[in-house]
Amino acid sequence: MRSLIALLLLVLLVLQYRLWVGPGSLAELHLMRQEITAREAELEQLAARNAALRAEVEDLRRGLEALEERARTELGMIKPGEIFLQVIEPRSQPAEQAP
Repeated sequence: MRSLIALLLLVLLVLQYRLWVGPGSLAELHLMRQEITAREAELEQLAARNAALRAEVEDLRRGLEALEERARTELGMIKPGEIFLQVIEPRSQPAEQAP
């Protein structure tokens, strides 16, 4: 009877070790859940970015307003008859140093 109790106690200890420390342990499970959460957040960000890029591509294909806006902001283009004015603000002068 004592050997049976010792054997059952040994089995219990081995199972407890696997539960807390071994492969597939609770700590490993917790780390995997954290990684899954991080990956899901990254996927949501990438999906939002893809949707924005897809909308921009569609807008550029269909509408001339987006194409015109891009030409004006990125390439500095203007329409015929328009006047381009560039405002240059003066640089802030550093305070004169005392001798």
